Amino acid sequence: MIGWIPKLGAMVVQSTVGAGYSLGLLGHTALQLPALLSRQTLRSLFRQLFACGILSIPVTLVVSVCTGAIVAMNTGIALEDLGQQRLIGRVIAVSMAREMGPFMTALTLAASVGSAMAAEIGTMKVSEEIDALDVMGIDPARFLVLPRLLAMAIMTPVLTAYVVLVGTLGGALVSATRFGVTFNGFVSDVEDFLDLKDIFTGLLKALVFGIVIATVGCSQGLRAGGGAIGVGQATRRSVVTTFLLIIILGYLITFLCFELKW
Repeated sequence: MIGWIPKLGAMVVQSTVGAGYSLGLLGHTALQLPALLSRQTLRSLFRQLFACGILSIPVTLVVSVCTGAIVAMNTGIALEDLGQQRLIGRVIAVSMAREMGPFMTALTLAASVGSAMAAEIGTMKVSEEIDALDVMGIDPARFLVLPRLLAMAIMTPVLTAYVVLVGTLGGALVSATRFGVTFNGFVSDVEDFLDLKDIFTGLLKALVFGIVIATVGCSQGLRAGGGAIGVGQATRRSVVTTFLLIIILGYLITFLCFELKW
C-alpha cells in the first residue's frame, strides 16, 4: 500500500541533488569568465556559436514560418466571426514576440543543441576523458561548459528575434491570402500595438532559456554514467528537464513582467 512512498522520496532527493549540482555548475562556470581572454577559449566559443546558431537556422526557419501561419489561421478564424480580422496583426506580433517566439526557439534548441551537449559531454564522461582533464589540471567547467553556456546565451535571443520576424511575416502572408488583410494594414496594426515591453519580455525569456538549455545539457552530461545506456538516459533527462523548466520559467517571467508591472 505504501510502497510508493520510498520511491517518491528517492525521486525527490534525486531531483534536488540534480538541481543543486546544476546550480553549482552554473555558478562555478560564471567564475570562469576571465578565461575568455585566452585564445583557446575564444576559439571554442566561436565553434559553439556556429554550432548553436548557424546550424540551427534551417530548422528554426521552418518552425517560425509554420508557427506564424498557425497563429494567424486560428486567430483570423476567430476574429473573422466578429468582423475584426483587421486586428490580426497585433495578435500575431504580440504572441510571437512575447510567447511563441522564445518558446518555439527554446524548445527547438533544447531538442537539438541541448541534447547534443548532453550526449557529447556524457560520452566524454563515460570514456573517462573528463577524468583525464582533471588529471591534467584543466577545469571541465572552463574548457567544456563555459563556451557552450555563452554560445547559448548569445544565440538564443538572436535566433528568437529571427523567429519572431519570420513568423510575423508568415502570419502576414496568411492574413493577406486567407483573410484579405493588406500588408500595409497588417504592418500598421503591428506598429500601433506592439510595445517595447513585449519585445524585451521575449528576449529576456530567450536569454534565460538559453542559459537553462546549456546548463542542464552540460550538467546531465557530466553526471552520466553506465556506458552507452547511461549517455542515452542523460540525453533524455536533459530534454525532459529543459522542457519543463522552459514552461515553468516562461510563466514566471511573464508574471513578473506584466502582473507585477515591471
